Amino acid sequence: MSVEAVLLRMAEIHTMVSRPRQAAATTATATNAMGTLTPTGATAGTAGTSFASALAGAGTPAQRLVTAAQGEVGQAEQPPGSNDSPRIAQYRAAMPGNPGVGPWCAYFVSWAAREAGTPLGDRGEGFASVDALASWGQRSGRWNAASSGVPPQPGDLIVWDEHVGLVESVDPDGTVRTIEGNSSDQVIRRTHAAGSALGYVRP
Repeated sequence: MSVEAVLLRMAEIHTMVSRPRQAAATTATATNAMGTLTPTGATAGTAGTSFASALAGAGTPAQRLVTAAQGEVGQAEQPPGSNDSPRIAQYRAAMPGNPGVGPWCAYFVSWAAREAGTPLGDRGEGFASVDALASWGQRSGRWNAASSGVPPQPGDLIVWDEHVGLVESVDPDGTVRTIEGNSSDQVIRRTHAAGSALGYVRP
C-alpha cells in the first residue's frame, strides 16, 4: 500500500471519529460554490483553519485540498516582498528539511495537499520548486497538458512556467478560478482563461 493510500485512509478514519463530536457542536457552516461546507465566522488563514476543521464538511481529497487552500486566502508576506511571514514559514515546514525563505507557491500547494491528506511526491515529501512538482506529475501519470483538451477539475494543481496554484472551480466556458500562493505577495484568488496554463497535476 502506498504512503498516499495510507494517509488517505488515516484521513477517512479521522473523519469517522470526528463526526460524533461535530454533531454535538453548534458551529455554523456555509456552503461555497463547490458545495463544500466551511465554518462561518472563522478568520481566513488562522491556525485553527486546518485539516481537522476542513474535514467537517469536505469528503473527497479534492474537496479537502480546496478547503485547506480557501482557509488561507489573505495570508500575506510580512513585510511585503520578503517571501516570508510566520504563516509562510509553516508552509515551508510541510517539507522535510524545512527549506529556506524563497519563492513559496510550491510550498503553499505542498502544505495544502499535506493538510488534505494527499501529500505530493513519491514519498509525500512535497516540493520546493515548480519544475520538480511538474516533473513528478509527468513521471507519475498525474499530468494533463493544457493542450490535451482534458478539462481541469477543482483540486487540480495548475502549472505555469515557474508558478503553480490550485484550481478552486471551473466555469462552464472553461474559465479557471484559482487560489495561488506567492501571487502579489499573498495567497489570493485569481481568474484565468481556459488553456492559459502549461498543464495540470491531479494529486
